[in-house]
Amino acid sequence: MGVLEGAVTYANLLTLLALGLTLTYITTSVPNFAQGSFAVFSSYLAYFIYKIFNATPYLSVPFAVLFGGLIGVVTYVAVLRPLIKREASILILMIATLAWDLILLGLIGIFSETMSKLLGTYASKFIFPYYLDYKLFGIQGIFFSSTLAIIVSLAILLFLLYRTKFGIAMRAAMENPSLAEIMGVNVETTRLFSWFLSGAFAGLAGALLPFKQEIVQATGQIIIVSIFAASIVGGLSTLYGAIVGGYLVGLSESLVTFWLSKFFGTSILVYSKAISLAILIVTLLVIPQGLATINWRRYIWRSKP
Repeated sequence: MGVLEGAVTYANLLTLLALGLTLTYITTSVPNFAQGSFAVFSSYLAYFIYKIFNATPYLSVPFAVLFGGLIGVVTYVAVLRPLIKREASILILMIATLAWDLILLGLIGIFSETMSKLLGTYASKFIFPYYLDYKLFGIQGIFFSSTLAIIVSLAILLFLLYRTKFGIAMRAAMENPSLAEIMGVNVETTRLFSWFLSGAFAGLAGALLPFKQEIVQATGQIIIVSIFAASIVGGLSTLYGAIVGGYLVGLSESLVTFWLSKFFGTSILVYSKAISLAILIVTLLVIPQGLATINWRRYIWRSKP
């Protein structure tokens, strides 16, 4: 896979994950540190389905999406909702997602070890071989599949939010939960559905991620750095920010690291997350609210003669 193709593919998947993180933050004000593990758990499920049925991993996508959505629902119902009812602070809720992430890491370990015994092969670390992917115009299919995944996901999300009554209720609950509840909106239902969507986006990204990189049990804890960087750089309070941040961080992380490897050798590739952290730090210092909050029209108008 070419460098640019790989960078766009990674940016597509990172944007999906950032969208999920931003969606749940807007609806419940909780920064979900388990978002990466949602995706990785779905990656292991996709690998298990592939090994069992010996078919293209793309067939596992619907199951991974539903599985990710289920994890999202369980996270909200079993972990966060009881704390929210007790009026727990944002700090407590954040720590709860960190604890839940560790629990998911343990469950992923149990699942992978059980899978290894069932399949009679080592399954704790894997990547989908390139020959399992299709090719189109000489380009690996994951490039087109990840692009289609983000386009379809955005289309569904925009249609839901702006063309359906439930979507309007979701937006109202995002803007002002108390007022929305007074107006008859079931805020609890909108929160529950937002966590399902967040998990579904993570499941979709997780099913495709093994085409791009090797998956290990702790991959979720590694990729969460990039997910948070993408959401915060774009603007954690807006879905459009997740798109901007996802592509900015995803492309920068891949392309800048590749450029640096020409001077410092391939060993520099393991430090790719440093690029995300650098972009995050600069954004927090210069534009704390994220790129999507900038009034670009004002700057464009001022630049005109």
